[in-house]
Amino acid sequence: MTPDSPLARLSAEVVACRQCPRLVEWREEAAAHPPARFKGQSYWARPLPGWGDPEARVLLVGLAPAAHGGNRTGRLFTGDRSGDFLFASLHRTGFVNQPASTGAQDGLTARGLYIAAVVRCAPPANEPLPEERGNCLPYLASEIGLLPELRVIVPLGAYAWDGILRALAAVGAAASPRPRFGHLAEVSVGRYTLLGSYHPSPQNTFTGRLTPSMLDAAMLRARRLAALD
Repeated sequence: MTPDSPLARLSAEVVACRQCPRLVEWREEAAAHPPARFKGQSYWARPLPGWGDPEARVLLVGLAPAAHGGNRTGRLFTGDRSGDFLFASLHRTGFVNQPASTGAQDGLTARGLYIAAVVRCAPPANEPLPEERGNCLPYLASEIGLLPELRVIVPLGAYAWDGILRALAAVGAAASPRPRFGHLAEVSVGRYTLLGSYHPSPQNTFTGRLTPSMLDAAMLRARRLAALD
């Protein structure tokens, strides 16, 4: 991504956003009072833009940054347990160049994949308000429009599934009837294929609701649908 590209300009707009006072306060409060394991680290404490391959055929969408994950490191899914589980799978399935990510400057790169979120600031209790989601959705809709090779969208969890459907409707690709979320649920919406996956949160991975093989299956299916193999 070049510094003057439309995606880069959109990323700068995201980073500068202060539309949601509750989220601004929370992300900065988390940075000011980190847990002991992160004490002394410098936090990003700003909204997080999407990142990855600008020629991506697959878009992966999460809920929001973690208060001490992306809000700390400055990159979505980097530095938290969900990301640890996710990047290991993305490496096994050929989307990223290394199986772990600890910081935004750790050398991680994506191939054929772009990663975004419905909400761009860490929300209290991981629960954004409807108006906060509404403020962020135009960013997601814009990213979809700025990925010219995009074919497959993988929402991680029901919240991301709902958010993607709303973003697609905003760009003229409404789904009717509204499809239901499920792991490996697959539906065509306009020119895109939506492929659902459970979110790699500890609540899902520690209980076995989402296993490494299940997430690998979703990402390998995304590769096939996007004709990356």
